[in-house]
Amino acid sequence: MSSKFKPAFTRRSFLASSLAGGAATAIGTPGLAAPQIRRFSLRAAPGLARLTPVPRSETPAWGYNGLVPGPELRVRQGERLRIEVTNGLNEGTTVHWHGLRLPNAMDGVAYLTQEPIAPGETFTYEFDAVDAGTFWYHPHQRSFEQVGRGLYGPLIIDEPDPPQVDRDVTWVLDDWRLTQDGTIADDFAGPMDMSHAGRLGNTVTINGRLSEDFAVQQGERIRLRLINVANARFFALDFGTLDVRVIALDGQPVAPHSPPDGIVVLGSAMRADVMLDCPAAPGTRVQVVDRAYRDNDFRLLDVVYGNTPLRDGPPDWDIALPDNPLSEPEIASARRHEILFTGGMMGAMVERDMGIDQRRGMMGGMMSGMAGGGMWFVNGVAAEGPMLEPFLTLERGASHVLQMTNATAFSHPIHLHGHSFRVISREGKPTEYREWQDTVLISPRERVEIALVADNPGDWMFHCHILEHQAAGMMGVIRVA
Repeated sequence: MSSKFKPAFTRRSFLASSLAGGAATAIGTPGLAAPQIRRFSLRAAPGLARLTPVPRSETPAWGYNGLVPGPELRVRQGERLRIEVTNGLNEGTTVHWHGLRLPNAMDGVAYLTQEPIAPGETFTYEFDAVDAGTFWYHPHQRSFEQVGRGLYGPLIIDEPDPPQVDRDVTWVLDDWRLTQDGTIADDFAGPMDMSHAGRLGNTVTINGRLSEDFAVQQGERIRLRLINVANARFFALDFGTLDVRVIALDGQPVAPHSPPDGIVVLGSAMRADVMLDCPAAPGTRVQVVDRAYRDNDFRLLDVVYGNTPLRDGPPDWDIALPDNPLSEPEIASARRHEILFTGGMMGAMVERDMGIDQRRGMMGGMMSGMAGGGMWFVNGVAAEGPMLEPFLTLERGASHVLQMTNATAFSHPIHLHGHSFRVISREGKPTEYREWQDTVLISPRERVEIALVADNPGDWMFHCHILEHQAAGMMGVIRVA
């Protein structure tokens, strides 16, 4: 695959079914018995990963417990996790538990919620599994390199009574920028990546390996958990003739529905749970194709039907997931806040076309950013340095609506820590499913409204999850107090 990509889609085009070329928890449930404690140990350290075909050597990478991705941590909703993390790297690290609503001190953001874990040291994270769903973990210290070298893993929280399936399967999707000798390119945080679409690789893996055939049986039903851990790559997975229905986004249940044209779109850090029914006859092969980038469609893998049917057709089982204990925002009385994203290559042109007031100093900041400072801006400020003052304070317990405008030439998956929010509108039009998410993909020039109850106190990171954009200024802190 080429490493030169142009996005083949906007989020709006997918929503329109049109593809363009391409400690004690603050939010636990009161009155319940003490939760069962599940103990885990993780060690972040250099290791090897099979990123190129045999007979080539394995690739030096970083992983947890010698694995890329790290071990799947799996618990039941309501249990407590106690996770000892030891740093076997030569630099500081943390672990952020992406998408989980947990106490602020356990969120794993270097210098904001904790000091980095020093080389050779151990830090213990402890929190309750409040929400069932598909989540993941990764460092929040020099993420653009630590994640890019392989430090991540899935975290699955099972419902007390999950829907019946034949198999429950997790696909951790990533891409890697490899050199000709099969090693990971050392050009992390390069200016081109920082100011454009982020670090896009030339090799895609599923669960840390090059794609292989995925064996199924006629009539089989699979709960497929998709996790995009790539620094910057988006995925737009076309499942062809397979029957795919989305049942959860970012770990939160959504009304079961077929994605437009059978295509599941995942920005960086986003997740989707889909029910995959396999109706075809034995011996059938179906390609799963990624169509995220114009002129760069590629086969992700082949779904291959075995010779023995499991059943004649899809089972008649309920696929809807039970709701998680989220507080419903009151939109009519919600406090409203505006957030503007600017900067990046071609940002001045987009701001001019959208009539954005450039007198706020954003463009001066952009010019200096291209010389080594911030390149991306949240409300006119490019975050620099480890200690950030909140740019927005939300009253605790109140409902809030954040209107976010992407006045840049690139799409951004925007992530809020410690909370899930409803995506309520795009370009002023109500969303069809009012989906709960923790990372929302915003297209260039698009305005999106999200709503939440600010019920988890603390200072929370808010940033683009294209990790090069985050490092180049597109992040800030939202305080809940």
